[in-house]
Amino acid sequence: MQRTIPGMKSNSVVTVGSLLLVAAASASAQEKPVPPPAPPPPAAPPAVPPSAGLVNDWLRRQASLWQRWDFGGQFRARYEFKENFAVPGTTGAADFRRTTPVDENSYLLLRTRLHVGYTPTDWFSAFAEGQNSSTTGDERDPNPESNGPVDLRQGYVVVGNTKQGMAPNPVGGPLSAKVGRQELIYGDERLIGASDWNNIGRVFDAAKGRYQNEQLWVDAFVGRVIIPDDNNFDMPNDYDWFSGAYASTRTYVPGQETQVYFLARNVSDQSSDPLNPALPAILRGASPRDIYTVGARVKSLPGARGPWDYDAELAGQWGDYAFSAAGPRLEHHAFAAHAAGGHTWGKTWGAPRLGLEYNYASGDDNPNDNEHGTFENLFPTNHKFYGYMDFFSWQNIHDVRMSGSIKPHRQVQVSLDYHAFWLADTHDFFYQVNGSPRTTGGYGINPSAGNFVGQELDLVATYSPKNFASLQAGYGHFFVGEYVRDSLQAVGGASDANWVYVQAVFNF
Repeated sequence: MQRTIPGMKSNSVVTVGSLLLVAAASASAQEKPVPPPAPPPPAAPPAVPPSAGLVNDWLRRQASLWQRWDFGGQFRARYEFKENFAVPGTTGAADFRRTTPVDENSYLLLRTRLHVGYTPTDWFSAFAEGQNSSTTGDERDPNPESNGPVDLRQGYVVVGNTKQGMAPNPVGGPLSAKVGRQELIYGDERLIGASDWNNIGRVFDAAKGRYQNEQLWVDAFVGRVIIPDDNNFDMPNDYDWFSGAYASTRTYVPGQETQVYFLARNVSDQSSDPLNPALPAILRGASPRDIYTVGARVKSLPGARGPWDYDAELAGQWGDYAFSAAGPRLEHHAFAAHAAGGHTWGKTWGAPRLGLEYNYASGDDNPNDNEHGTFENLFPTNHKFYGYMDFFSWQNIHDVRMSGSIKPHRQVQVSLDYHAFWLADTHDFFYQVNGSPRTTGGYGINPSAGNFVGQELDLVATYSPKNFASLQAGYGHFFVGEYVRDSLQAVGGASDANWVYVQAVFNF
């Protein structure tokens, strides 16, 4: 039975109860205010397309017709000072030799490249590039880094998939062909590269076909290397043919680039032109050989293994080799190996990285038999690998490398490298960065010498204020080992070598 307050009707009870509930809710709301709704997230800024170069960016802002054109170039200036380096063309020229009339060389290298490209359709493009390379104050004779006034560096057409980069996703179909004067760059450039540190670089007159899909790409190529000829139009060596097949995938092994290749270098007797002794040495080609190389390379993709990275390469060779057109063809068997790993502390200031690397290439263990065991380095970019002072190639060598780098500022990187070098066999030569053996000035085949060549320390700093400009400076010191001291003891002894450079690059 419902009870009410005297004098109040029953429906008034409901009204009073409702008022009390409203008052309680209001009081609660005043104690805990309801937060306003969250504002909508800000709209993402529009994506900034990557720069196509200073000239291209400006032209394409003016009119859409420039979208299919490519104008640009590069200017590079580098000053180098070298102490106790061989100076070709001077008396007693030899690396690390103490008693020579010319034991210092300093010079300015200038290089200018201009290019134009046109892609009227997705299945055709054309590209041409001119280059001027000059030196000032250089005492080397002949000079290996001067080629002027202007020469054709590249000139080619691409039919099919015009996006011939290394990315696995094709545009314009799976097949393409690239024909004309061009760079050949594969892997890390240990065997095939543009040798861009050199003031002239390396190109080929070549034809290349590519098959490409989302899983892999496969190239087949054939060409002839271009021999620089200062003040004349550069021509290929018609007697030195380079061909091969190269395949790469980033999907078959997750987180890793995997590559396999077969390469052939076939050089006839006419390459070194024995019937024309007046031909300048700089224009002489390689000695006769037919060398075939099979190999494999693996490299971790950026970030795929967390802070760790690795890469490795293994190559074997067979065929025949002659030291000269008049000499016998020797049976050739050689091999080379590379392995490296590193760790980057990405969340630490400067993102420091430490790395350890080992490089090996076989040498010849008996110069008097009918076999040749020195690894053929083919057409590499050796500057990046076996010491920045450029004393070595991937031939007859043991090389242990320790490296460290840090970025104290987003525009600055500093690296420090240490190398220790041994000859794989002292019955073979100590080979130069261009692959030729040291045979004069005290060097040769010195089996009684110790096999430790020495140690190199390289310090390099790079400042990149813009994506189109950089400034770099470096210092290198080579500490000679027992092999160099033993080889040069009879000609006045050996000395450590020093190297300093400053380089500026401007891309436009």
